[in-house]
Amino acid sequence: MNEEWNELLANLPAYFGGHMRLSMAALTAALAISLPLGIVASRRPKLSESILAIAGVVQTVPSLALLGLMMLLLGGLIGFWPAFLTLVIYSVLPILANTVIGIRGVDPMLIEAALGLGMNDRQRLWRVELPLAAPVILAGVRTATVMIVGTATLATTVGGESLGNYIFAGLATLNYTATMFGCLAAAVLAVSLDQLVHLLEIAARRRSKILAYPAVFGLLLVSAAGLIEPAKRWVAGGDKRVVIANAAWTEQYILSHTLAQAVEDAGYRPDRREGMAYGLQLLALKHNDVDCLVTYTGDIWSMLMKRQDFQDSETTQKEVTRFLHDDFGGVVCLGNLGFDNAYALAVTTQRANAHQMKSITHLIRHAKTLGRPLRIGGDIAVFQRKEWPRLKQKYQLHDQDVHPVAMDQTLTYAAVRDDQVDAIIAYTSDGRVEAFKLQLLTDPEQVFPPYDAILLMSPAGAKRPGLREALEPLLGKIERTTMQRANGQVDLDKFPPRIAAKWLLNAIPKGEQR
Repeated sequence: MNEEWNELLANLPAYFGGHMRLSMAALTAALAISLPLGIVASRRPKLSESILAIAGVVQTVPSLALLGLMMLLLGGLIGFWPAFLTLVIYSVLPILANTVIGIRGVDPMLIEAALGLGMNDRQRLWRVELPLAAPVILAGVRTATVMIVGTATLATTVGGESLGNYIFAGLATLNYTATMFGCLAAAVLAVSLDQLVHLLEIAARRRSKILAYPAVFGLLLVSAAGLIEPAKRWVAGGDKRVVIANAAWTEQYILSHTLAQAVEDAGYRPDRREGMAYGLQLLALKHNDVDCLVTYTGDIWSMLMKRQDFQDSETTQKEVTRFLHDDFGGVVCLGNLGFDNAYALAVTTQRANAHQMKSITHLIRHAKTLGRPLRIGGDIAVFQRKEWPRLKQKYQLHDQDVHPVAMDQTLTYAAVRDDQVDAIIAYTSDGRVEAFKLQLLTDPEQVFPPYDAILLMSPAGAKRPGLREALEPLLGKIERTTMQRANGQVDLDKFPPRIAAKWLLNAIPKGEQR
């Protein structure tokens, strides 16, 4: 427990700093866009309607989709910029709308009085309209601030550093302490900023500089706190930074920590981008925004190469290696780590022994005796992959014969153990396969392609002196059972992924490590 809390607190400066920088930058940009637009729109009703309508439509786009779109539009760029642009787009509407409402709500008698005093348009705007509209405008800023802080947690999916790192890592590893810690930290930050802006709102309503000063000071202080971590990194030197990406599940977190330790031992400074969307991290690798990562041959085979045929592991890896280098921007495949994390249908050993099930064919025969559709649990994504319709085709499963039960992958193992489903689509290197006494069924029709874990480097990363040599000692050294145990340490024993990574490195024979 102490180790877990030590890790949570150790990561807080980086995650909080990243979240704060992103939030305040987006809020500042949104103000710079919304206020001028709002002023112009308040004087032109037809233009106002069009602008507000467009802003409203944009806000209906799901935030995750917009994040991915921004990354694609930026040529695969990860981290701050796609998240920043997304947050700016989302936060424009409340500030813009309240600016229009606030200015239009100024008493016409006061406008006439200003005209009577000989004020021009600019003077009337700055001395009368904006001061009177300020409380309403700041109410919109409050709404935008809370929205920004909450949505910024999703920056993790595009390689951004935020408090969302706690949330996504916790959900992926069933570490509810980390998830709650991230949620509470984001909530405290949102409430704190909301109250500071609220104090500015009260100050504007009462025309009180005494109230405005502490609010402004508080905002500056919180913003400055976000600059501490980048300053430390700048002092440490940016030329030795190695960006390592991982997707949001246990094995990926462990392996990214393993790579981080390897490059750190070689004198580099690892910069881990946790919980990135799977396809986006490959795109970032291609564009040299990520230096290295671990992926699986089957994912490249089906997702990028669009192949539906089955080949053996050796042939698949050769063709994947050639494709990445020749057709995917020169990405380098160093080789496989020695284990696979393939899809496989799994049932409880009790069910397997009772019905003599060793293969998927045996499972299908058993299903015909159930008198109901066969319930197969799996990750939402697996039912959208090409392997699922191929499974039904090869084993002659009709839609009325099978009921796919989509759920988070972390829940599937308990679901089959507790007889909530008949079988699951499991990962072969998952530590819960052995711990939950599950039987992996063979695949005689060869539906699932090989999913060997391979180590990839960006074109630029492969040319960095000593980096390739730091990673190559890991190749071919990790067995499936070893990876299962490392995964089990996180999923079952609740060790932090960093600790499991240290154990994994120690499991490699000392004489074979670099």
